[in-house]
Amino acid sequence: MILTIDIGNSNITIGAYRGDELLFLTRMGTDRTKMPDEYAIAIHSLLYLYGYHGSDLEGAIISSVVPPLSASLKQAITRIKPVRILTVGPGIKTGLHIAIDNPAQLGADLACVSVAALEKYPLPSIVIDMGTATTISAMDREGKMRGGSILPGVRISLEALTSRTAQLPQIELSSPPQSVIGANTIDSMKSGVLYGTASMLDGMIERYRAELGEDLTVIATGGLAKSITQLCRNDIILDENLVLEGLRILFQKNTK
Repeated sequence: MILTIDIGNSNITIGAYRGDELLFLTRMGTDRTKMPDEYAIAIHSLLYLYGYHGSDLEGAIISSVVPPLSASLKQAITRIKPVRILTVGPGIKTGLHIAIDNPAQLGADLACVSVAALEKYPLPSIVIDMGTATTISAMDREGKMRGGSILPGVRISLEALTSRTAQLPQIELSSPPQSVIGANTIDSMKSGVLYGTASMLDGMIERYRAELGEDLTVIATGGLAKSITQLCRNDIILDENLVLEGLRILFQKNTK
């Protein structure tokens, strides 16, 4: 069993694979103050919860946008069982043709989704990853990773809106309003955040399509992707486990 761990700014997503089969998927909050032993206890408990044990571990791979936590998670896994642990970064074989100005600046999360998209979907393609930040990464029809866009995430935008205004309340984004024309404050906020983000993505997709080609494949992943993409007017493939799939592929590429 291989652990694939994606450390985001808000959540740590953990998947367990046996070969190509996803055995389980779980999340925990990102906590920079936790010690390695605390993470070891949490991961050990999660394994037990899903019917597995530390002795089942054969390896792990970590992608992180919070670099200090990479070392903590590596130590935590080693406490459970001393296995081979890879970290996505310089030196790891990706198989990508990275055509950005400085390939060393490519984020680990962007590398993971690009690796998975390249293996699973037709080119040219873009991946929209909707986490704390929303990122768009693009590959042309020759398979070159051309770069992308970085935007404020949906929750960041909402937090900025409510924290900078005296009379707008905190709201949940569980469901969109029936109409884009909100008849009250909460529905108006939901309309702006949900329909507004969907419209922004539609606009960005059209701009990427103009540069990459009409046959562009659009894939979305990340925590809020399902809520937003259902409101978009473009055809978007929802692949919620794309980062973990990329991690699995990278582990296999680098341990053959």
